[in-house]
Amino acid sequence: MSDAKEVSSPLIMIVSAPSGSGKTTIVEKVLDKVNGLKRSISYTTRAPREGEKEGADYMFISREVFMEKVASGEFLEWEENFDNCYGTSAEQVKEAVGKGDDIILSIDVKGARKVRERFPESVSVFIMPPSAEELKERLVKRAADEKSNMQLRLQEADREMSAADEYDYIIVNEDLERAVDELCHIIEVERKNRKREG
Repeated sequence: MSDAKEVSSPLIMIVSAPSGSGKTTIVEKVLDKVNGLKRSISYTTRAPREGEKEGADYMFISREVFMEKVASGEFLEWEENFDNCYGTSAEQVKEAVGKGDDIILSIDVKGARKVRERFPESVSVFIMPPSAEELKERLVKRAADEKSNMQLRLQEADREMSAADEYDYIIVNEDLERAVDELCHIIEVERKNRKREG
């Protein structure tokens, strides 16, 4: 009789999407539905948007402090987009993996490439907008809210969508609840795939 028991290796889930695709809302709803899944809280130098909370949505810090963290190697990956910096805490991911917890990283395409290099066993999901027209409407509003260049946002969205084929899964966010269910299902499937004899 074997004393072996079934154990699972931690799941590192990467979720990317062009700005305005509903990625944040989808991830938040998935976290409410899926047990044992933690979210990596990114650091950013941008100001909080309406409704965002420190330590729940982002860790909001100054550019000076952000660059100090870059210099000391505290980020797994970091990027600058639209004059703001965003970084993923290496310690958060390391701590989750060390405890055997599953973690979800909401990061852009460039950051996702860096994480996949470091963690080739990670699973990546790209969320596509429901349509180019709807994405443009959302980007127009976001650019106005943040006083950023609309054309740059559209170019960035096109660049990110052209990288969708690099991802393990693609979800089209035509219906929010369906998109949430699809991501939940992907996590369930990948968790089963990681079960092994230990």
